[in-house]
Amino acid sequence: MITQQIVLISGALFGGLSIIFGAFGAHALKKILSEEQLNSFETGVKYQMYHAIVLLFIGSYFPTPNQFMSWAFFIGIILFSFSIYGLVLSSAKGKKMKFLGPITPLGGLLLVIGWTLLLFSFI
Repeated sequence: MITQQIVLISGALFGGLSIIFGAFGAHALKKILSEEQLNSFETGVKYQMYHAIVLLFIGSYFPTPNQFMSWAFFIGIILFSFSIYGLVLSSAKGKKMKFLGPITPLGGLLLVIGWTLLLFSFI
């Protein structure tokens, strides 16, 4: 069971990691990634941060967070952003992990489901 505290901790953790990954991408990876790869990496960072903020909102707004909504955002962040990180980094090393390609849209789908559940909670 996901509690309010777990949702808030997850949001703070994902938010902090997005800052670290963003700095890593802007400084260390800028020298080894193509512009297209760097843009993809930044997309993962942005979506991770956006949804970290959503988790903080959910944890603050709902005393008892919706389990499906919370899991959708949590797993969606991992599948979407972290698959992008894996694809970009493995591609830069010349050993692209192609199996991660289909995982990214699944993560995106979970994020859309999370947003839909959030919408329904307001209706």
